[in-house]
Amino acid sequence: MFSSSRGQIFVWTLFDFANTSFSVLIVAVGYSLYFKQIVAGGAGRGDLFWGLAVSISMLLTAVIAPVLGAASDYTRQRKRYLFFFTIAAVVCSALLATVHANMILVGSILFIIANIGFEGGIVFYNAFLPSLTRSTSYGRVSGYGFAMGYVGSLASLLIAIPLYANGFAEENLPNVRLSFVLAAAMFFIFSLPLFLFLRDRKPPAERPASYLHEGYTRVLETLRHLQSYRQIARFLLAFFLYNDGILTVISFASIFAQETLQFSLQEILLLFALVQASAIVGSLIFGQLTDTLGPKRTIIISLLCWITVVVTAYWVESKQLFYFIGVVAGASMGGPQSASRSMMAMLTPPDREAEFFGFYDGFCGKASAVIGTFVFGILSWATGSQRIAVVSVGVFFLSGLWLLRRVEAPQSRGALGSEEIER
Repeated sequence: MFSSSRGQIFVWTLFDFANTSFSVLIVAVGYSLYFKQIVAGGAGRGDLFWGLAVSISMLLTAVIAPVLGAASDYTRQRKRYLFFFTIAAVVCSALLATVHANMILVGSILFIIANIGFEGGIVFYNAFLPSLTRSTSYGRVSGYGFAMGYVGSLASLLIAIPLYANGFAEENLPNVRLSFVLAAAMFFIFSLPLFLFLRDRKPPAERPASYLHEGYTRVLETLRHLQSYRQIARFLLAFFLYNDGILTVISFASIFAQETLQFSLQEILLLFALVQASAIVGSLIFGQLTDTLGPKRTIIISLLCWITVVVTAYWVESKQLFYFIGVVAGASMGGPQSASRSMMAMLTPPDREAEFFGFYDGFCGKASAVIGTFVFGILSWATGSQRIAVVSVGVFFLSGLWLLRRVEAPQSRGALGSEEIER
């Protein structure tokens, strides 16, 4: 049924549909607001504890993902690792429904484990991309995945709307907690086709005594020879910075809207529905641009859009203008993410996809969020102004854009890495 290349691509993109239920109902809208308002007690204190929880989860993911990615390269059984991380995210997301007021430690630990499962799994999920299609179609297929993800986000929001109708009123809190269970259920159900039908590589005949030790050894080898992959190193540093801005926006957008602009929960749901709808269109457009203009130019265009969004958000006073900013941000959201995934696939040497995607997603992608969310939380708590914290996001976008301009755009998959090794 799913043996054709199109079928394989479809079940791969369906995982994007599945995991966005977590990113929307746990990270972006539902649990983030619930944690701040109900669990942590609101105000700057809530920003601080939420920022710490996100930062810790990203730091731990950054530490383990490259090693596990290298181990999965050696075993060639990425689905096994992806399944383990997915189950961790699903189970702990469902358990968030047991978190009540003042349970800051328990609520933080469950979220940290769930977010490690979500973010760590993406490393292995992304590593499938090079085996699904030709390098000339990376941008398009990557864009399909992000577009499918935003469709999943819209579906999650539609489910949440009736549950969040009465906000965080005491009598409605059971409905809010029920949304966490539904997010877990959607994540699990729609990820099943990938595990059932997506082909994985056959394991090698010889097996080491410890896969983790093998993974750790390969990571050290890559670090020692990183100077042979200069373009990858430059790109990863640029990605580290501008991705920091994107992840910080995702983590704090709903909190900023609620506290600074006095959005109600229903207005926040409408805002995110508009963001996801525009993101679907933006992912498809930027996916086509990636294959036409190349990933580097596409990322530059999208980062200029993000810088405009941040500058406008600092000055915004009206809800109507913030809705417009949300549409622009949504259209720009899939651009750098989709094009970056394509550029990384182009730069990555064959047979080291998961290892290098471990650095891309796990170390640079997740470690960047450690800094951004922590800085935002500290600035908001220390100054009492989320607008000042927004400025820090713009700094990351500008720095990433400046560094990206120094990266030589790849012409074919692995070409730059191969040339550098020969030199």
